[in-house]
Amino acid sequence: MEATKPGTSFLKKVLAIILGFGPGIFAIGYTIGTGSVTSMIVAGSKFNMQLLWVLLLSCVFSGILMFAYGNYALITSETALYGFKKHLKYGKVLAILIIIGITFGQWNSLMGILGISSNIIFEILVLNFEGLGPFKYETVLITAIVIIVTFYLLMLVGKYTFFEKILVIFVTLMGLSFVLSLCFVQPLSIDVVKGLIPTIPNVPGGKMLVAAFVGTTMASATFLSRPLFVKGKGWTIKNLNQQKKDSITAAILIFAISATIMAVAAGALFYQGKEVTQVLDMANTLEPVAGKWAVTIFFFGALSAGLSSIFPCLLIAPLLVADYQSGELDTSSLQFRIITAIACLVALIGPVFGANPIEIQILSQVFNVFVLPVVIIGIIIMVNSKKVMKAYKTGLFVNIGMCAALLFSLIISYNGIMALTEYF
Repeated sequence: MEATKPGTSFLKKVLAIILGFGPGIFAIGYTIGTGSVTSMIVAGSKFNMQLLWVLLLSCVFSGILMFAYGNYALITSETALYGFKKHLKYGKVLAILIIIGITFGQWNSLMGILGISSNIIFEILVLNFEGLGPFKYETVLITAIVIIVTFYLLMLVGKYTFFEKILVIFVTLMGLSFVLSLCFVQPLSIDVVKGLIPTIPNVPGGKMLVAAFVGTTMASATFLSRPLFVKGKGWTIKNLNQQKKDSITAAILIFAISATIMAVAAGALFYQGKEVTQVLDMANTLEPVAGKWAVTIFFFGALSAGLSSIFPCLLIAPLLVADYQSGELDTSSLQFRIITAIACLVALIGPVFGANPIEIQILSQVFNVFVLPVVIIGIIIMVNSKKVMKAYKTGLFVNIGMCAALLFSLIISYNGIMALTEYF
């Protein structure tokens, strides 16, 4: 037999680690989409690394909540909304309100994601075919239709493992693209340290961006869908330790990738006094600093981020409805096909009306914040109920973390209300 080359062996190990990633990959898919990329770029270009502390806190609390929801699923063999309906007083009403709130936020987000992804593809096409320039609206709309129809067809044939593998590819490409972009432009080290000191930019749009940050990083959809993905992976009570590691790894990767995007925007734009309001702004300002290669790499990362979010955003409504009904998701059911078809049509609203996808994206992230406190209160009650959790006792550190996350979410929700009153 031929000896395996050391390089090949190392690549196989890396590939095995990437493909072995658990339900946390869906957390990254939900969290780091074009919404997150947009928020990070706008924040980095406007405020340098000043909002890094918001990102850090959001990721710490996200890790704790993913862990709590995952443990709940493994110990009780129930999913979140089904558990709320079954065990909580007024649980039915609460679960229905959560489904409406999260679906509204995620479908709005889907509009922005599709708009930004189609715009990115248009800009790449224009670089090679200049004649397309005058036909921006038509090209963006046709691209959006092709993307959403392709994803819908993939949804109809897919199972959990299929979605997971596609997300692994997109998330890996996204992470590598943004890390490579950081090699071309970096912020000053002192600015990174200052960014860990809590401050809110006292400028128009500052509050809105803080709320958008939390809305995209501490996404309620991520926690509520975790029990279904944990069950989809085939994990049981024997996998508690694996579930814990998966939650921590997902939270660390979300922070690392998001902070990298913010740092690229700060390094390329903030020091030149340039802000981002359109998709192309990032490329136009990055090119003189880092060259065409950097622009291509960054665009590729942003596109991967968008495409990695389309699956989870299309999945969220049927997931939540299935969760409420029985805790089982049947991707071959008529209900699944109808709900995902409606989501696809909603996604096309932004491109059809030619709306600015960046504005849609940031607004949709702000709306996500308002469901968050309810989602946290629900899991705090559930994991501390002896009737529900039986012999298992939730640790003091996890309870402190969840209560701190609740306080943080209430402050950010208030901040979001203030931001929206200023905006409208």
